Amino acid sequence: MKKIILTLSIAILFSSGAFAQSSLHLRSESAFVLDAQHGRVIYGKKADKVRPIASITKLMTAMVVLDAKLPLNEKITIKSADVDRIKNTRSRLSVGARLTREELLLLALMSSDNRAAAALGRTYPGGAKVFVEAMNNKAFELGMGNSRFVESTGLSSRNVSTARDLAKLVEAAHSYKLIRKCTTTAVHALKLPHRKRSLLYKNTNSLVRRGAWEIGVSKTGFLKAAGRCLVMHAQVTGKPVIIVLLDSWGKNTRIGDANRIKKWMEKQPRRSGTQSG
Repeated sequence: MKKIILTLSIAILFSSGAFAQSSLHLRSESAFVLDAQHGRVIYGKKADKVRPIASITKLMTAMVVLDAKLPLNEKITIKSADVDRIKNTRSRLSVGARLTREELLLLALMSSDNRAAAALGRTYPGGAKVFVEAMNNKAFELGMGNSRFVESTGLSSRNVSTARDLAKLVEAAHSYKLIRKCTTTAVHALKLPHRKRSLLYKNTNSLVRRGAWEIGVSKTGFLKAAGRCLVMHAQVTGKPVIIVLLDSWGKNTRIGDANRIKKWMEKQPRRSGTQSG
């Protein structure tokens, strides 16, 4: 009788995919993988732990700007108010530079330029304070109950969320054509009137630049308090999948984890269960 029970237990484990999933070991502190077509959780690791999200914030910034239907060809001047006073990060967009709102969206999303994101928030109708309110309202609308935003760049560690909440953010961002275009642009040459040479910007996600993945939405982030973060909406085994990786400390860990997820999924039976940790 015991032998029969043991045999049945092993069969159940195999059918649920538990044995195969136990082989997936990620170095990111929080991770979440979602079947974007059916809403099925494929993998979770500390998916509900609230953490700083760094520049993943810029996806929310872009959605709020686009929801307001502000003119994309409107010229916006970079001002001293857009200079980072939180972490003192640099930007090649000098004070006085004039770019269209669409160009600012592109630089904020593909190369994570903080002055671009700050300018987008500052020039929102009502100013930065109203913009932050719109960010939090959007989070509420999306059911991101464990998320809070205090500014538009992600430089503040008080911009927080969870891996599970960010999957909702990525899913929503994927519905915006311009966000899909901007986040998957590999390189962009920007010509400014006051510069003799064009500025070459690269996507912060090396997976986009290499072209080995089929990616619909991508965003990276980094702060000391947040570690290295990565979110993507991508095709894996021919299916749409959302991947969220938070608090990876090694320089290439988030990319390594994404590749580990992809290889692990490619080895799985057609229908696999859920792993949580």
